[in-house]
Amino acid sequence: MKVQVAIESRLRNAIPLDHLDIFNESHMHSGPATESHFKITAVSPEFEGLSAVKRHQRIYQLLQEQLDNGVHALALHTYTPAEWLRKKAVSPRSPDCMGGGGSH
Repeated sequence: MKVQVAIESRLRNAIPLDHLDIFNESHMHSGPATESHFKITAVSPEFEGLSAVKRHQRIYQLLQEQLDNGVHALALHTYTPAEWLRKKAVSPRSPDCMGGGGSH
């Protein structure tokens, strides 16, 4: 199973999501891994009342298997439905990789 599909399946089965985007950003980084860097935008009522750190810890907990098996980095953008509306349904652009490689 492709890593991105596994990430999506794990998140959708574990928490209620109003919105989920998963982008494979591996091409933006140096090295041979093709499924090692992902940007995840997750919108869930489950995040209500949780700090950004607690939200990220929840995602890391759910994706521990992927992190143990080749996923090197997750760019996490986690929002409640109200926060997502205030952001006009747009998550931040990922910065260019500092380590060289990619298409910059």
